[in-house]
Amino acid sequence: MTFKPHGIIPALVTPLKDDESIDENGLRAAVNHVIAGGVHAVFAVGSQGEFYALAKEEKKQVLQIVIDEVNGRVPVYAGTGALTTKEVIDLTKMAANMGAAAASVLTPFFIVPGQNELIQHYEAVAKSVDIPILLYGNPMRTGVNLETATVVKLAQVDNIVGIKDSSGNLGLTADYIDNVPEDFAVIAGNDALIYATLLMGGKASIAATANVVPKLVVSIYENIQSGNLKAARAAQAALAPLRKAFTLSTFPVVVKESMEVIGVCGGRAKSPVGRMPAEARKKLEGIIETLRDYL
Repeated sequence: MTFKPHGIIPALVTPLKDDESIDENGLRAAVNHVIAGGVHAVFAVGSQGEFYALAKEEKKQVLQIVIDEVNGRVPVYAGTGALTTKEVIDLTKMAANMGAAAASVLTPFFIVPGQNELIQHYEAVAKSVDIPILLYGNPMRTGVNLETATVVKLAQVDNIVGIKDSSGNLGLTADYIDNVPEDFAVIAGNDALIYATLLMGGKASIAATANVVPKLVVSIYENIQSGNLKAARAAQAALAPLRKAFTLSTFPVVVKESMEVIGVCGGRAKSPVGRMPAEARKKLEGIIETLRDYL
């Protein structure tokens, strides 16, 4: 398959109204903010987009809005992870039929499938559609690890084109890169490790912080591509305080409230996640103030 994931791909927030319905205007504003920042694609209905809290019709609504607003300017990736193979196939077919360029499929969660079960799961999903599929490993949240041998085997499937690695384990990331084919994209899923992953041979980053400061995150990638490693490293360092701020409150509200601070869209998350405590919000505002030059 010729589709090659590359560059900086923001894991889009899903803006919500006070009644927790989808905020269409806010979502369109978020899309335009990141595209103006030079991103190479957008990723809707992922973890930062609260896929786990959205009904199927809400996921469909989000994808419709994002695909419409993007209007062909960059590829749209759709998150289609779910607990069962049947549900993942259903969501992936829906995304493909709506015009998504690729689907990112998180490992099942709550249950802990074995590696052979994961292989069968991903092979069935890939077989069900013609669009490219990204594996997505996030063992800290799912309890499920995609072993290197599993990824190497799945890389042989024509339309499985890469893996988003959110393990935070650079040793595992390096092992993936060292063992998969050159045209199989290993993608940084941890915003603290964009520079390191790209230097080791990773092809892209799916980054939550790229919602807020897309220009800064894009500069990490572009400076590495041009050989200016000093500037790339400086950009990664400048991003660090925002990435560390994720611990100020419950996931995913920090990035959502960051978008509110910069005036793009509202910061509400799906209940039971509440608003940031006042002191934490004040710290976040201070961090974002230091990044004003990148907005």
